Amino acid sequence: MSQGTSRADHRVLIVDDHVLFAESLELALSLEGYDVRRLELPEEGGSMATVRSLALRANPRTVLLDLDLGRFGDGMNLIAPLARANANVVVLTASEDVGRWGACMRMGARKVLPKTGALQQALSTVRRLHQGLPVVTREELEGLLEVWARDRQVSDDIRRRLDLLTPRERQVLGSLIDGHTVRDISQKSVVSEATVRTQVKSILGKLEVSSQLAAVGMANQIGWKVGV
Repeated sequence: MSQGTSRADHRVLIVDDHVLFAESLELALSLEGYDVRRLELPEEGGSMATVRSLALRANPRTVLLDLDLGRFGDGMNLIAPLARANANVVVLTASEDVGRWGACMRMGARKVLPKTGALQQALSTVRRLHQGLPVVTREELEGLLEVWARDRQVSDDIRRRLDLLTPRERQVLGSLIDGHTVRDISQKSVVSEATVRTQVKSILGKLEVSSQLAAVGMANQIGWKVGV
């Protein structure tokens, strides 16, 4: 976009379920002359597909996107379709997971900003996008993608280990994740505690960890669920 283009022709869409923060962004960008729209998330019903449809229909040039969209789920699901529609996606997040930031960039986001102090940074980023200027250096992008790739490798290794579990072992691990003890699992499954302990020992061996807590932590690290 050329520097001569009017800010009034640069539509900015704000997708954030934190109303006060979204209103602050809307006011600040409006005062700078941009065409600002705040996506009204449905109070009842709707899904991520609904949000995606509404966002694309707004035909934005730049989208300020929160990753945590409450009951609608992970805003990361909106990055690729918006980027394919030629929107500049700027992610605003409270997450400090740099690997997740890298995933956002890989999906097509132009920049990821921490929500702490994000207002001024967001304004500066929109200005640069409007002027056709870069908003991230090559070194920053490569650094984020490197962390993403490293995290992806770790996640793939964890999934490989979890795939070694038998259906019964998956059920036992799921029960441990839900906070149940060996005795609880034994009583619910109508098997001896010794049998459950043997199953737990097998789980720990396959996951290459030394405690139930470590096994649960490993599964939670990638959001593993029984049957998923």
